[in-house]
Amino acid sequence: MKVDQLAVFLEDGSGRLADVTAILAENGISIRALSLADTAAFAILRMIVNDNEKARQILQENGFTVGKNEVLVLEVPDKPGGLASVLDTARANDLQVEYMYAFVHKAGEAGLIIFRFSDPDKALSVLTKEGIRVLSGEDIYAI
Repeated sequence: MKVDQLAVFLEDGSGRLADVTAILAENGISIRALSLADTAAFAILRMIVNDNEKARQILQENGFTVGKNEVLVLEVPDKPGGLASVLDTARANDLQVEYMYAFVHKAGEAGLIIFRFSDPDKALSVLTKEGIRVLSGEDIYAI
């Protein structure tokens, strides 16, 4: 139940993020989740979209450098301590979190947190064994 995530490298410059979103919109691709991290010289746009291969191809054709990696999307109770319990499980099982970003689908029910673990296979095994819901790509695309 790993989910493919695209990573788009954006050179420092005005309007690059707008260019990416316009290209995706023009081609009927929906963004389900995203995170933008910047440095002094460039930014990395990480996103989950409803059609990875089409998005990757179109962005590359438009001069963007695009990578792909696997992340886990966890459903976490939307209450104080929800994230802490997942991170406690990760720490107890030596799961290294490389980065994460989150969104709430329905307030008061559950938050969805996208995790990049250093060992996604181990993380998937441990988290499902601990009863933490790990969503599939289809679950995310249907939101």
